[in-house]
Amino acid sequence: MATDVHRPVTPSTTARSAVRVAGLTRAFDGRAVIDDLHLEVQEGEFVALLGRSGCGKSTLLRILAGLDRDIEGTVLVPRRKAVAFQAPRLMPWKRVWRNVLLGLPGKPGRDVAERALDEVGLAHRSNAWPKTLSGGEAQRASLARALVREPELLLLDEPFGALDALTRIKAQRLVGELWQQRGCAVLLVTHDVEEAVLLADRVLVMDDGVIAHEARIDLERPRDIGDPRFAELRAELLRRLGVDDAEQDAHGLRGGDGDGHSDGNPGSAAPSHDTSGSVTDGPVTKEPVA
Repeated sequence: MATDVHRPVTPSTTARSAVRVAGLTRAFDGRAVIDDLHLEVQEGEFVALLGRSGCGKSTLLRILAGLDRDIEGTVLVPRRKAVAFQAPRLMPWKRVWRNVLLGLPGKPGRDVAERALDEVGLAHRSNAWPKTLSGGEAQRASLARALVREPELLLLDEPFGALDALTRIKAQRLVGELWQQRGCAVLLVTHDVEEAVLLADRVLVMDDGVIAHEARIDLERPRDIGDPRFAELRAELLRRLGVDDAEQDAHGLRGGDGDGHSDGNPGSAAPSHDTSGSVTDGPVTKEPVA
């Protein structure tokens, strides 16, 4: 029988863990998308989750968000959690500040929304209609809607995937700054290896429903993508995602010498990627995770 626990995490049961997952399994039509997965995220830790399409990472995020409870295993997460998806999901008939307050208990005033919008640099657009926002502005409004909940756990499901390169860089910097100011735990699902190394304390590679590899990112902040150590970490993660050295060199990715829902079915095609190190498909090299 499934044990699905979405309640406050207490120090007596989880030490300093913001997230604790044990023996988690989620199947669709008899196929396990997540298979006996174990995961722990510490309070205040920034964790990035990489993996090819269909590996189960977005399904895992939905489970942590409380949007999917048809599981086996144990899931412990804080009650105060928030999620931002790739699509901003703003209600077109509500002004931006009202979108920020959607779903909040009680009757919070406009000032609550405007404080959150100011935090993401969007206070000047609080009275705008969603259709008038740029892609970057809409994503910041979605982030404000998550932050206004004062989350202990912030879940980000490829929130920068639809943004142009320049806007994505600015959004990544904003999220990094907000995380440092807020001190909440963050789990970022992404296809972008460079983004993961840039932002995270720890990067996990998921494959076939389990955590196949873990990399601790011990680089000082702010991080420099020109740092040879950054390039080494990126190259190793790309190898774990099935992108070999020759493919990395061909696309300029190496320094030096050169789910059941948004998760689809695992494919056998060769990996596709851009110059930031995004990987959408291909085999993953597994190793045991302590």
